[in-house]
Amino acid sequence: MNMIDKDNEKLSISRQADLLSINRTSLYYRHAPISNEELRIKHLIDEIYTSHPEFGYRRMTKILNRDYHVGINQKRTRRYMREMGIHGFCPGPNLSKRLRGKYVYPYLLRGLNIDHPNQVWSIDITYCRMKHGFMYLTAIIDWYSRYIVGFTLSNTLEKASVIETVEKAIKLYGKPEIINCDQGSQFTSDGYINLLKDNGIKISMDGKGRALDNQRIERFFRSLKWEKLYLEEYETGHHLRKIIKDYIEYYNTQRPHQSLNYKTPVEYHYAFNELLPEAV
Repeated sequence: MNMIDKDNEKLSISRQADLLSINRTSLYYRHAPISNEELRIKHLIDEIYTSHPEFGYRRMTKILNRDYHVGINQKRTRRYMREMGIHGFCPGPNLSKRLRGKYVYPYLLRGLNIDHPNQVWSIDITYCRMKHGFMYLTAIIDWYSRYIVGFTLSNTLEKASVIETVEKAIKLYGKPEIINCDQGSQFTSDGYINLLKDNGIKISMDGKGRALDNQRIERFFRSLKWEKLYLEEYETGHHLRKIIKDYIEYYNTQRPHQSLNYKTPVEYHYAFNELLPEAV
């Protein structure tokens, strides 16, 4: 990733990872070689899915072949989507296997009056493309204010990055009452579930095939990609991380939201507080 200086005598690798919001486990992981063709197809899937998160692998295959002349079958599309950590909101029977985790919790946000910060957070993972590869971004958004309270970059889909992101966000902003997520394996793992339970946080999970259950974080990912990540190709993980960090700062402190009466997330989030913590 070219983000860590392993010869740095003053800062340990773990400390450098913490400062860069990189999952430490991923520092020792290397992707299997990926062809330029596979990378191109995955980048296309990412763009299509960002605009149409309701697309499952069958419709995705149709669009890839019809509009981009890829020449791909449904089996390979499904595998690529699974490797990217994405799935349509209307999954087919095979994709629904991900829903059979050890822990599945009800969706707690339906009809809930969300009227203050730290009442509900949403967490999710998204694929972030680079010129010669990709990384995964885990991010947490405050449902009330749209404020991004935490993020971590990783080159794996392991649960460790999810756990690190939650731990850092709690340390910076305190504990939310509820955290909402999808039913992916990272969010049904013992480590994630126990972390929330140990902190007295209620667990909410998206309903199967429901497009709007985690809409806050999905909209943030869409804004990040169309307003920034798709505008150029990033050579290194360090460059990608800087672009994402800068965008999150812009999103939190400068980008007004119509749904917030054209206030920024930071203005809305800290309407009841006089002091702001250090930026993420």
